[in-house]
Amino acid sequence: MIRYRAYAKVNIFLKITGMRGEYHTLSSRFMRVQNLFDTLWFEPKSTPEFEIRGNFDCEVHSNTIYKAYKHLQASTHSDKLALFMETHAVCVDKQIPSFAGLGGGSSDAATFLRMCNEELELGRSVEELADIGARVGADVPFFVYGYESANVSGIGEIVERYIEPLIDFEVVTPDIQISTPAIYRYYREHLYAPISAKDAEKLENTPSMEILRTMTPKVANDLYPSALGCYSELSEKKGWFFSGSGSSFFRIKENIHG
Repeated sequence: MIRYRAYAKVNIFLKITGMRGEYHTLSSRFMRVQNLFDTLWFEPKSTPEFEIRGNFDCEVHSNTIYKAYKHLQASTHSDKLALFMETHAVCVDKQIPSFAGLGGGSSDAATFLRMCNEELELGRSVEELADIGARVGADVPFFVYGYESANVSGIGEIVERYIEPLIDFEVVTPDIQISTPAIYRYYREHLYAPISAKDAEKLENTPSMEILRTMTPKVANDLYPSALGCYSELSEKKGWFFSGSGSSFFRIKENIHG
């Protein structure tokens, strides 16, 4: 069976731009982490229940891969897809930490959508897959498109490719399970200060390397101060940036000495 890579991402910057109903809108630069990825493939199985083989700490029905399957099936009504998932398990070699701000679950879901579309010849365009992915989670469309770098806005559904060199990152993830809803709630209640459309546009036109060289980690990511306020066991790492709602930190590898 063909093996597919589900890459991690980091947020070079993440700024809140406002609210849309109960959701925060954002402007963010997502960049792929080339040396950190899960690997997905299909294997034959003998029982009809949907099966995910891998090291997960959630029930199958709560897994983003299962949610992606349900939304894909609802969109395609494909008998071929239903039969295939009755006879094949989804296997995942899990390397991206969970609850880490690296998009592992979203990347797995997006990769599963692309796998099914390609191997079963479902004929869905990347835009259609991204639309299905947006129903699974806010970060999924970025991974569906497969861009190395992109500006992501709205509530995650607007993905615009940003052409620039891929940066080699070092990533560390403290052993702290962070709740994204809790981080956003803390931000909304204590730190709410959305940036203007003009400031967002300026950031979206600035290369990632320049942002990392000129912005401080707390200014680059609006959710970083929220995470520090929410989780007393989380401490700052000097010279490291914070990805998403955490708990992962990253820095440019060329900054490492010794």
